[in-house]
Amino acid sequence: MKTILVLCTGNSARSQMAHGYLQYFAGDRATVYSAGVAPHGVNPLATQVMAEDGVDISHHTSNHVDEYLNSPIDYVITVCDNAREQCPYFPSTAEMIHHSFTDPSHAPESERLAQFRVVRDQIKQYSKQFINERLTESAGA
Repeated sequence: MKTILVLCTGNSARSQMAHGYLQYFAGDRATVYSAGVAPHGVNPLATQVMAEDGVDISHHTSNHVDEYLNSPIDYVITVCDNAREQCPYFPSTAEMIHHSFTDPSHAPESERLAQFRVVRDQIKQYSKQFINERLTESAGA
């Protein structure tokens, strides 16, 4: 089984949505965690838009990346440029992967929910592709 850590600055939206989708698509082939370099709670809009698509992240917590520094991680995925720049060194053989998504919480309030849905759909597509490409080989292992 593979272990995936998704990093973002606040661990409030993009990393939480990626965490939810990666776990959904991986099933029992991976354990997925998410963390931030400056965590500040799970954004309720992230929880809402994920629930709209049938993925429950209401139980997720916002964690600091330091909690995982000594954990065996196979993949570290940064989903924002700031997290990539501040990502600590992982003393493991973790493969570092970067794919930046727009921060939907920075959209004007009148457009914020719609932007969360756009980013959610982008993250869903990325997560499905990631699991199909990276975990297919290990599915039978």
